[in-house]
Amino acid sequence: MDIQRKIALITGGSRGLGKDMALKTAAKGLDIILTYRSKKEEAEKVVAIIKENGQHAVALQLNTAKVSGFKSFKTTLQEILESEYNAEKIDFLVNNAGIGINEPFAETSEETFDRLMNIHLKGVFFLTQTLLPFLNENGGIVNISSGLARFTMPGYSAYGAMKGAVESLTRYQAKELGKFGIRANAVAPGAIETDFGGGLVRDNDKVNNQVKQAISLNRVGQADDIGGVVAFLCTEDAKWINAQRIEVSGGQNI
Repeated sequence: MDIQRKIALITGGSRGLGKDMALKTAAKGLDIILTYRSKKEEAEKVVAIIKENGQHAVALQLNTAKVSGFKSFKTTLQEILESEYNAEKIDFLVNNAGIGINEPFAETSEETFDRLMNIHLKGVFFLTQTLLPFLNENGGIVNISSGLARFTMPGYSAYGAMKGAVESLTRYQAKELGKFGIRANAVAPGAIETDFGGGLVRDNDKVNNQVKQAISLNRVGQADDIGGVVAFLCTEDAKWINAQRIEVSGGQNI
């Protein structure tokens, strides 16, 4: 296998935005390692598509909410890199895995808050920290934020707060890891028609129409509107982009 190929690890790559990120990044000539929490069959389908198109891919199980499992994941990753990729390190880490929970601020429970924090902030922080020894110099980190860190929709106060924190974390990563040539950027999707958050934007016509009216391009986003931007950040063409928040929302709430 060509050891010169670069490798991107994308969390939550079995469906939705993560699937499109994996496919678009592979189309740029990178090999892929994607993680899934429970959708193994869907993850393997993504792997099969990537392989059919000439790149290598492997799917690994990972619950990004469980920091206690990161040490064993690191061991598994090391084994997979050696056996499947003839490599010691990855080049890009895309922290995409996430969930959406819609609860009004006044009714948000501590359980909901902690669940969102563990996945969207604590998990991102400590998974990246755990995998730093496996990240090549002159590589990159892409943290997936949300348009909801800039504008608001009722019911997403905890989620939006976590994503705002991730954007701040991204700047700190860019500052502290720049000496290794490692770039860190955040991509902030607007409202997208996927099963995220129970498919609220996709399946609720009222919500879908409200969102559409708030987007200057006059349509709701699709999964394939996002992956190409992440893929771009995993190429040499983006080598001078660092510490940036790139919103991909079609001009939502401007």
